[in-house]
Amino acid sequence: MSANLTPQLAAFKTPAIDNEPMRSYGPGSPERAALQAAIQKMEQELPFEVPCIVNGQEIRTGKLAKQPMPHDHLNHLCSYHEADEATVAKAIDGALAAKAEWESMPWNDRAAIFLKAADLVSGKYRYQLMAATILGQGKNVWQAEIDSAAELADFFRFGVKFVEELYSQQPAKNSAGAWNRVEYRALEGFVLAVSPFNFTAIGGNLPGAPALVGNVVVWKPSPAATYSNYLVYKLLAEAGLPAGVIQFVPGPPAEVVAQAIGHREFSALHFTGSTFVFKKLWKDIANNLDKYRGYPRIVGETGGKNFHLVHKSAEVRNAVLQSVRGAFEYQGQKCSALSRMYVAKSVWENGFKDQFLAEVAKIKIGAPQDWTNFLGPVIGRPAYDKILGYIEKAKAAGGEVLIGGSGDDSKGYFIQPTVILTKDPKSVTMVEEIFGPVVTVYVYNDEDFDQTLELIDTTTDYALTGAIFSSDRKALVAATNRLRNAAGNVYYNEKCTGAVVGQQPFGGARGSGTNDKAGSISIFYRFVSARSIKENFVGLEDFQYPSNFV
Repeated sequence: MSANLTPQLAAFKTPAIDNEPMRSYGPGSPERAALQAAIQKMEQELPFEVPCIVNGQEIRTGKLAKQPMPHDHLNHLCSYHEADEATVAKAIDGALAAKAEWESMPWNDRAAIFLKAADLVSGKYRYQLMAATILGQGKNVWQAEIDSAAELADFFRFGVKFVEELYSQQPAKNSAGAWNRVEYRALEGFVLAVSPFNFTAIGGNLPGAPALVGNVVVWKPSPAATYSNYLVYKLLAEAGLPAGVIQFVPGPPAEVVAQAIGHREFSALHFTGSTFVFKKLWKDIANNLDKYRGYPRIVGETGGKNFHLVHKSAEVRNAVLQSVRGAFEYQGQKCSALSRMYVAKSVWENGFKDQFLAEVAKIKIGAPQDWTNFLGPVIGRPAYDKILGYIEKAKAAGGEVLIGGSGDDSKGYFIQPTVILTKDPKSVTMVEEIFGPVVTVYVYNDEDFDQTLELIDTTTDYALTGAIFSSDRKALVAATNRLRNAAGNVYYNEKCTGAVVGQQPFGGARGSGTNDKAGSISIFYRFVSARSIKENFVGLEDFQYPSNFV
């Protein structure tokens, strides 16, 4: 039998899938001891050297860039070799060469690779991934756990489950003497994955999701997440991912991306990042349409200007605590982070304001490997300057800083959790994305609830997440209906962050992206091209129709 032929001798069923259990890291726990040891080991061994990896081979271009640690910016977690033009060209050619064998690999074998990768994430590599995310991206322990351990494992495991469901979707009807089938082909060409700094899990999912359905991928990681993303690549290779299927090419974003989207075989962009960059790439791709073999798929999740709406009937304590977490977890550097609040006057004046500011005042800020710190550094100098600049813009526009408003960049890029009160619901920090630990509050008159819904819907171009706090079902229904297009993920009496793979498919529309819902089956439709097959079992006896006869 030819080595290229694999008998299909059974209809395999993948193992039962569930979300990765999250560990608490409480005092004296074995997981705390293991993570502390991993962090200490990484601190002793850094800085690391990260190569490009093309066709399974390490490439050192000699053009080095650094990934500083945001809590200690004079030191860096790693130096990485930036992909040059020749390296990117080799990556594209190598991916295309690996494509035929990869997309022809039986589904159960592709699935097994990603299931093994998930187990490597949740087991062997768990604490190393977390340590890299803590030191390199400034996440505290819990944020690193829910990201680089739990969510990354969930993306791989649930991805297998969703693709199995996708492949099982077949025509509902077969006419007599025929069999109808649909196959879900990988896209022609290669996929470009451009991943962000703020989630190690997204770094794994952006190349992983297209690869799972048979695509080959050129992956450009964020400079500020290079080392954790390198570990993700290494564990995928250890799980058995063939060389060339995913090409790891850190480097200058503009140059790497431009070279990839300028190639005739470019078939899709899988992107998470800023709205400005995504719009530019969309335009660049449109300008290249005559070059391409087909119409590229463009999949992107970008910014957010996410809201909490606190109705007069809200349970105050819950709304307060959910808002603290929504605004200040991971320094507000989540696409879904709370950035604008609309609070009923009666609630604000009768406990919400005092409780909210008291809780924010408790937030301890500092290096993320100090377990007592809730808030860590923002990712780098540009972010630090931008965030403080927005605070100054808010003050110049008449906003009142109720708490915070300052920063300290002497060692790391630390900004105090900041609450701004505005009387102008369309002031700059209610409209523009900040991506930092800043939330702006607008207090509305209780009787102006309907007008406030209009404000929320029309104030910003974004539409990613939002939350409604109310114990009045009628108010929940009214807000849900009026804000139908204001958020792709909406929460009732729960903060606007924290979507879980397999539970809350994530994504928004308008200026927030293409809303293709990562963490669900929907995303996989974007990276396949269906082919319908009809097989006839009974031949014709005549070409004429019965109606032709007299």
